[in-house]
Amino acid sequence: MPKLIPYHNTYKATGVEDAEAQDVVLIHGWGLHAIVFDDIVPALLERFRVTVVDLPGMGQSPLPAADYTLDFLADQMLEIMPEKAHVLGWSLGGLVALAMADKAPQRVQSVVTVAASPRFTSTEGWDTAMKPEILGKFAEMFAEDQEGTLVRFLALNCKGSAAMRADTARLKEILYFCGLPAPKALRGGLDILRDADMRAVLPTLPMPVLMVFGENDHIVPAAAMAACEALINTGRTALIEQVAHVPFLSAPDTFTQAIYDFWREYALTSDV
Repeated sequence: MPKLIPYHNTYKATGVEDAEAQDVVLIHGWGLHAIVFDDIVPALLERFRVTVVDLPGMGQSPLPAADYTLDFLADQMLEIMPEKAHVLGWSLGGLVALAMADKAPQRVQSVVTVAASPRFTSTEGWDTAMKPEILGKFAEMFAEDQEGTLVRFLALNCKGSAAMRADTARLKEILYFCGLPAPKALRGGLDILRDADMRAVLPTLPMPVLMVFGENDHIVPAAAMAACEALINTGRTALIEQVAHVPFLSAPDTFTQAIYDFWREYALTSDV
């Protein structure tokens, strides 16, 4: 049986010679696919080769018959990414990015997490996070109405954004572009968001880490910034105002400027 690998595509840099371009890998969040990053890819291509990828069972990626765990997702991404790259992960993709950096620190040059936390649900000593029962309710609703629950979750992504209505409409359009994700991938993704805990990993990562938060995020609250920054070994956090859980969709120019500022600050790219 042929090996199933996630769908991915690499775009050549437009602003520098290909031999001079570094690589960036973009990893999306729960229920969506790589098209969600379309608004920021052109700016990234000014200095980088950009690889976009659909997580297994989402977008155009097949769903292998493996357990849907964070380790599995990280291994799948490492299988298809360039030998060395900067990794940017949004929401669930942020957890995947941290797991990749933990597994293969020699290959990951920097990590940017977007609207992500090392632990998405609250627990003792980690209060500024979604209550486990809220995510559990989503899982119960998903069992009864998969499509409706997915659409409601996308609306929650945008709640609080200054561009909430436009952002919600755009996410719904993106959702249906490739067809609905595989139920197994959605169930497994919710389990990862409920259970994964990367708090012990963050302080051990040797590469620079930037954690970007949306001021009005109702999934990963901006109040978690201080706790997250305290765990980062090398790097920092950043806050984008008037956006919710999808800052690169709501404010793409502000978002890409924040990313480039970080890469320049840590001498990861030349000035632009």
